[in-house]
Amino acid sequence: MENHSVPRHVTRFETSAGAQIFQIPVQVFPMLWGNVYLALVDNEHGGSPYRVLIDTGSGYGDSNQHLEAGFQSVSEQLGRPLGWTDLTHILITHGHIDHCGGLSYITARSSAQVGVHELDLCNLTNYEERLAVVTRRLNIFLAEAGLSTDQRLGLFNLYKATKNLYRSLMVDFTYEAIGMRLGPFEILHVPGHCAGQVVIRLHDVLFSGDHILEQTSPHQSPERLTLSTGLDHYLRSMRDLCFWADGIRLTLGGHENPILDLPGRISTIQRLHAERLQLVLELLEEPHTIQEVSRVLFGEVHGYNVLLALEEAGAHVEYLAQRGLLGIENLAEYESSDVPLPIRYRCLPCRVD
Repeated sequence: MENHSVPRHVTRFETSAGAQIFQIPVQVFPMLWGNVYLALVDNEHGGSPYRVLIDTGSGYGDSNQHLEAGFQSVSEQLGRPLGWTDLTHILITHGHIDHCGGLSYITARSSAQVGVHELDLCNLTNYEERLAVVTRRLNIFLAEAGLSTDQRLGLFNLYKATKNLYRSLMVDFTYEAIGMRLGPFEILHVPGHCAGQVVIRLHDVLFSGDHILEQTSPHQSPERLTLSTGLDHYLRSMRDLCFWADGIRLTLGGHENPILDLPGRISTIQRLHAERLQLVLELLEEPHTIQEVSRVLFGEVHGYNVLLALEEAGAHVEYLAQRGLLGIENLAEYESSDVPLPIRYRCLPCRVD
């Protein structure tokens, strides 16, 4: 069995223009590792250098200790000390805890300027309110997906297990406000996995956050839970990235290994979602709830993965319903109920010539 408490090695990369990038692996949750990136760019025009941290880990468990060990390793590779006070900026790819939860630890030790996209600003600066709103929406979604009260309670206990550990923080700037660029760092907004998800380009290297991962198809949830998420936004963002990221040699994700063939990886993810959508359409020739759809798509899962499977199935059902391909089979029952109840979806006859 893998020892999840042992830090992995820091890996060094270099861009076509000579910027140095260090990939620092951190354990963000007990069964999940993430990547934090330190990019060192010397300004060729004589200005101040950029010492930029991209994402922060979760701050949970050993995550901060792995960051400290990573900075020590970077110092050894550089042959000179480099610490928190050397940072000029912290760029957050998106407002999920495993990418921004370490901010409080770092900002207590650094005066670096913190940036995030406008649509994830509330995740950081108004965290408690956002959690309360999303929790209420999630409860309705799970009831309509077909879960019993006891099943919903069990999932909520898992959902809140780590989220109540975090508090709101201030940030210094947002990406659209600075023209989607910080010196040599170019930024593209790619909503879907998260409302404020961005990818960041430095010369011929792309930091993809959770928008594109080397092995995993990034998690999708219905837009009804958080605006600017959902499968429609995600697939549109993938198409936008295809054009914007022309010439990228290396893609560094927020998890997993580097990607050497970005167009190929994008095509693979697009095919996966097309196959899932087709499977859902075939399944919904007969009425089913989202819970039943999730079991067909992902089989038997346990723990937090149950919630992830439900949200992913819900995102695919929502995508098809948005296009007029699905309807509510038990609409009369739905209309007459004062409380959320399971919705059974079914394919509608095609009315387009």
